[in-house]
Amino acid sequence: MLEWNDNRPTEPNQPRVHPQQPAEVPDPHAVGDGELREPATARESGHEHDVVTGLEQVEMGADRVQVDDKAIINCRADVNQLVPFKYQWAWEKYLSGCANHWMPQEINMSADIAMWQDPDALSDDERLILKRGFGFFASSESLVANNLVLGIYKHLTNPECRQYLLRQAFEEAVHGHCFQYIVESLNLDEGEIFNMYRELPSVHNKAAWAMQYTQSLNDPDFTTGTPENDQKFLRDLIAFYVIFEGIFFYAGFVQFLSFGRRNKMTGTAEQVQYIMRDESMHLNFGIDVINQIKIENPHLWTASFQEEARAMIDEAMHLEIAYAHDSMPRGVLGMNASMFDEYMKFIANRRCSQIGLAELYPGAENPFPWMSEMMDLKKEKNFFETRVIEYQTGGALSWD
Repeated sequence: MLEWNDNRPTEPNQPRVHPQQPAEVPDPHAVGDGELREPATARESGHEHDVVTGLEQVEMGADRVQVDDKAIINCRADVNQLVPFKYQWAWEKYLSGCANHWMPQEINMSADIAMWQDPDALSDDERLILKRGFGFFASSESLVANNLVLGIYKHLTNPECRQYLLRQAFEEAVHGHCFQYIVESLNLDEGEIFNMYRELPSVHNKAAWAMQYTQSLNDPDFTTGTPENDQKFLRDLIAFYVIFEGIFFYAGFVQFLSFGRRNKMTGTAEQVQYIMRDESMHLNFGIDVINQIKIENPHLWTASFQEEARAMIDEAMHLEIAYAHDSMPRGVLGMNASMFDEYMKFIANRRCSQIGLAELYPGAENPFPWMSEMMDLKKEKNFFETRVIEYQTGGALSWD
């Protein structure tokens, strides 16, 4: 049974191979305040950069891969051998993602089309929220997919984790398809929506912030295997999983789902609920990967690096607050922009705690407790005017 308990106390979805993360991991390899030195084993091996990609020449007579040969990063075992599994949680997330299949065109948009065409059905403020949300998500799904395929996949040297990344990449393609389907259904200006990240400052600023954390991964000369580069990779994982997918999407999620709770734009809201559940799984996978890297490479988790990560989360949180204020300058749908100030602090605290960092804003509360229910697939519920009974594969979706 799948669980999306994003706004609840952190609990693993299944047994982990790693223990609960502490707020700080001992740093036996730090020199002075945050300076790194290589672990002795890596230095002595003389193969710091000898990391496999899966495209090496096949070696006849090579040994079979053993579980202990595997590692999340800097693995020198044959990554083409999927089994034996070392990280069962990664494989379980892959299977859950496959069972979580949906396609945008399965969702009826006729009510949304009629509402969008009716000049009295939606206020100008409601239309503004929707269009700016479409603009942000339309470009963001491509940005995340490009980072996965062109950057993260190459440097994550574990085959069961790569198997999940392949599923995630497909889901990002579905999400991009979703916004194309919405834009086409509502007959919106494609250029306005898909180019918004280059025209509207609050949307642009989030994309520009994220792009600075893709540069090293997309550098053909970049490779993990040194403490400095391993920290860069870990930093980029935090930027994309914990922040981009775990913070930058959340104001939009609340806004879109608030329409559905009021029986407005129900087809759009339904698709966004599916996207949110997919992204929650992506986030949980990324958190597991980050925490596993910390366990296998404790010398990376220095006090100075932790403060840098907290500063990244804080900066990103304020960008998301600015987007919320820009997309809803006046109160609407039972919400106002100031509620997002508190909500994003709550989300930032949760993201910090999930990777073992001290909270940024102790005591921040969730002004949208109904968001937890939207991510809980364990129970049947009336969702807008369709009852969704857990995700199933393609044509097996059950609707009343």
